[in-house]
Amino acid sequence: MSKTSKKSSTTKKSNKQERRSLPREVYEAELFRLQAELVRLQQWTQATGARVVVIFEGRDAAGKGGVIKRITQYLSPRVVRIAALPTPTERERSEWYYQRYIAHLPAAGEIVLFDRSWYNRAGVERVMGFCTPAEYDRFMRQTPVFEQMLVDDGIILRKYWFSVSDGEQLKRFRSRLSDPVRQWKLSPMDLESIHRWEDYSRAKDDMMAHTDVPESPWFVVESDSKKNARLNMISHLLSTIPYVDVPHDKVVLPERPPASGDYVRPPRELANYVPDHVAQLLGDPENGF
Repeated sequence: MSKTSKKSSTTKKSNKQERRSLPREVYEAELFRLQAELVRLQQWTQATGARVVVIFEGRDAAGKGGVIKRITQYLSPRVVRIAALPTPTERERSEWYYQRYIAHLPAAGEIVLFDRSWYNRAGVERVMGFCTPAEYDRFMRQTPVFEQMLVDDGIILRKYWFSVSDGEQLKRFRSRLSDPVRQWKLSPMDLESIHRWEDYSRAKDDMMAHTDVPESPWFVVESDSKKNARLNMISHLLSTIPYVDVPHDKVVLPERPPASGDYVRPPRELANYVPDHVAQLLGDPENGF
């Protein structure tokens, strides 16, 4: 295919995605509906003692963090935890590779979202040479067995790969450069991935070939559209878990008892109050504006 044809194909794909873009009000309404279903899933997980593991993998800037944020927005951190492990320590490097991840697996009634996981070995470690060929080969052999053990023990395991195009990834990298609240998301490793796009593609293909098995399959999320990716992934996750409504006692707000007259609030001056920053923004003359 010529460069012109490739460009034309990419443009058509981009235009198609733009035509299928959801209006904001539709997106927000459907997201809220799905988030309400996630609350039901949380309640079912607690009531039944289920253990749920969801793995989020994909290229840098593929949108994993944004989906995780929407999933956890209305859920209890006592039930739903995010596991985002840092670079392994020297001690952890000497352990069985899966050992540090096992420590974060859920107990009964918990959901754990792995923002990257043991699949680091199949991706960045392989591409950047952070593991030996022998360690990589052993990982590919052991991972289906390891995950089969999790499933056999009753853990509900779901694995999602967020797929983003090279053009969209570069666009997101550029937007982060000038964004003061997202600059921290850019690291030298992220920028290195630009030059190693094909290496990461080969690594992903090999990973899928070895670990996309019936007992623990991979599900690919097209994520050039962040809004579409969020709705599609959350909807799919909910559809694969047999949760149901859990009966619970109706909450009734009690009447506040009348004041006894015995309580006297201490003088305001005795407490250290947070300065009224909002009043300054509104231009209150008493606060220096």
